[in-house]
Amino acid sequence: MLVLAQVLAGLAALVHVYIFVLESFAWNTPRGRATFATTPEQAASSADLAYNQGFYNLFLAVMSATGIGLLALGVTGPGAALVYAGAGSMALAAVVLVTRNRAMARAAAVQGVAPLLAVVALTVALVG
Repeated sequence: MLVLAQVLAGLAALVHVYIFVLESFAWNTPRGRATFATTPEQAASSADLAYNQGFYNLFLAVMSATGIGLLALGVTGPGAALVYAGAGSMALAAVVLVTRNRAMARAAAVQGVAPLLAVVALTVALVG
Protein backbone atom coordinates (compact mmCIF):
# COMPACT_ATOMS: atom_id res chain seq x y z
CA MET A 1 0.00 0.00 0.00
CA LEU A 2 2.96 2.30 0.61
CA VAL A 3 4.07 1.91 -3.00
CA LEU A 4 0.55 2.76 -4.17
CA ALA A 5 0.60 5.89 -2.01
CA GLN A 6 3.92 6.91 -3.55
CA VAL A 7 2.68 6.30 -7.10
CA LEU A 8 -0.49 8.31 -6.49
CA ALA A 9 1.43 11.13 -4.81
CA GLY A 10 3.85 11.09 -7.74
CA LEU A 11 1.00 11.34 -10.22
CA ALA A 12 -0.45 14.23 -8.23
CA ALA A 13 2.94 15.95 -8.22
CA LEU A 14 3.23 15.59 -12.00
CA VAL A 15 -0.23 17.08 -12.50
CA HIS A 16 0.75 20.02 -10.31
CA VAL A 17 3.98 20.57 -12.23
CA TYR A 18 1.87 20.72 -15.39
CA ILE A 19 -0.47 23.22 -13.71
CA PHE A 20 2.60 25.23 -12.69
CA VAL A 21 3.72 25.45 -16.32
CA LEU A 22 0.25 26.47 -17.48
CA GLU A 23 -0.21 29.12 -14.80
CA SER A 24 3.29 30.54 -14.68
CA PHE A 25 4.40 30.35 -18.31
CA ALA A 26 1.43 29.61 -20.58
CA TRP A 27 -1.23 31.76 -18.91
CA ASN A 28 -1.48 34.26 -21.79
CA THR A 29 -1.24 31.67 -24.56
CA PRO A 30 -4.27 30.30 -26.40
CA ARG A 31 -3.72 26.95 -24.61
CA GLY A 32 -3.55 28.59 -21.18
CA ARG A 33 -6.61 30.74 -21.84
CA ALA A 34 -8.58 27.73 -23.12
CA THR A 35 -7.59 25.63 -20.12
CA PHE A 36 -8.69 28.27 -17.63
CA ALA A 37 -11.56 29.68 -19.74
CA THR A 38 -10.25 33.24 -19.75
CA THR A 39 -10.37 35.97 -22.35
CA PRO A 40 -7.15 37.66 -23.44
CA GLU A 41 -8.13 40.65 -21.30
CA GLN A 42 -8.81 38.52 -18.22
CA ALA A 43 -5.57 36.63 -18.69
CA ALA A 44 -3.57 39.83 -19.06
CA SER A 45 -5.06 41.38 -15.93
CA SER A 46 -4.54 38.25 -13.81
CA ALA A 47 -1.14 37.13 -15.15
CA ASP A 48 0.81 38.17 -12.05
CA LEU A 49 -1.59 36.30 -9.77
CA ALA A 50 -1.46 33.22 -11.99
CA TYR A 51 2.33 33.33 -12.06
CA ASN A 52 2.43 33.30 -8.26
CA GLN A 53 -0.27 30.61 -8.02
CA GLY A 54 1.72 28.44 -10.40
CA PHE A 55 4.67 28.50 -8.06
CA TYR A 56 2.43 27.42 -5.17
CA ASN A 57 1.53 24.38 -7.26
CA LEU A 58 5.19 23.72 -8.01
CA PHE A 59 6.09 23.90 -4.32
CA LEU A 60 3.31 21.42 -3.45
CA ALA A 61 4.69 19.08 -6.12
CA VAL A 62 8.25 19.43 -4.78
CA MET A 63 7.04 18.82 -1.22
CA SER A 64 5.24 15.64 -2.28
CA ALA A 65 8.17 14.45 -4.40
CA THR A 66 10.57 14.99 -1.51
CA GLY A 67 8.26 12.96 0.71
CA ILE A 68 8.12 10.19 -1.88
CA GLY A 69 11.90 10.12 -2.02
CA LEU A 70 12.24 9.96 1.75
CA LEU A 71 9.68 7.15 1.94
CA ALA A 72 11.63 5.26 -0.73
CA LEU A 73 14.74 5.63 1.42
CA GLY A 74 12.91 4.28 4.47
CA VAL A 75 12.70 7.64 6.23
CA THR A 76 9.05 7.09 7.07
CA GLY A 77 8.15 9.86 9.51
CA PRO A 78 9.41 12.89 7.61
CA GLY A 79 8.53 11.32 4.26
CA ALA A 80 4.95 10.66 5.30
CA ALA A 81 4.65 14.16 6.79
CA LEU A 82 5.73 15.74 3.51
CA VAL A 83 3.38 13.57 1.44
CA TYR A 84 0.52 14.35 3.83
CA ALA A 85 1.25 18.08 3.66
CA GLY A 86 1.71 18.23 -0.11
CA ALA A 87 -1.00 15.81 -1.22
CA GLY A 88 -3.37 16.91 1.52
CA SER A 89 -3.05 20.54 0.43
CA MET A 90 -3.65 19.54 -3.19
CA ALA A 91 -6.79 17.61 -2.25
CA LEU A 92 -8.13 20.41 -0.08
CA ALA A 93 -7.45 22.99 -2.80
CA ALA A 94 -9.60 20.87 -5.12
CA VAL A 95 -12.41 20.95 -2.55
CA VAL A 96 -12.11 24.74 -2.36
CA LEU A 97 -12.23 24.97 -6.16
CA VAL A 98 -15.39 22.91 -6.58
CA THR A 99 -17.22 24.44 -3.62
CA ARG A 100 -16.53 27.91 -5.02
CA ASN A 101 -17.65 27.01 -8.54
CA ARG A 102 -19.46 23.77 -9.33
CA ALA A 103 -18.61 24.22 -13.01
CA MET A 104 -15.00 23.47 -12.04
CA ALA A 105 -15.84 19.91 -10.92
CA ARG A 106 -13.78 18.30 -13.70
CA ALA A 107 -10.75 20.48 -12.96
CA ALA A 108 -11.15 19.77 -9.25
CA ALA A 109 -11.22 16.04 -9.95
CA VAL A 110 -8.05 16.25 -12.06
CA GLN A 111 -6.40 18.29 -9.33
CA GLY A 112 -7.71 16.41 -6.32
CA VAL A 113 -8.49 12.72 -6.84
CA ALA A 114 -4.92 11.37 -7.02
CA PRO A 115 -3.70 13.30 -3.96
CA LEU A 116 -6.78 12.29 -1.97
CA LEU A 117 -6.21 8.64 -2.84
CA ALA A 118 -2.52 9.06 -1.96
CA VAL A 119 -3.46 10.31 1.50
CA VAL A 120 -5.88 7.40 1.98
CA ALA A 121 -3.34 4.82 0.76
CA LEU A 122 -0.59 6.30 2.93
CA THR A 123 -2.84 6.20 5.98
CA VAL A 124 -3.77 2.57 5.33
CA ALA A 125 -0.08 1.71 4.84
CA LEU A 126 0.96 3.37 8.08
CA VAL A 127 -1.95 2.23 10.24
CA GLY A 128 -2.47 -1.21 8.74
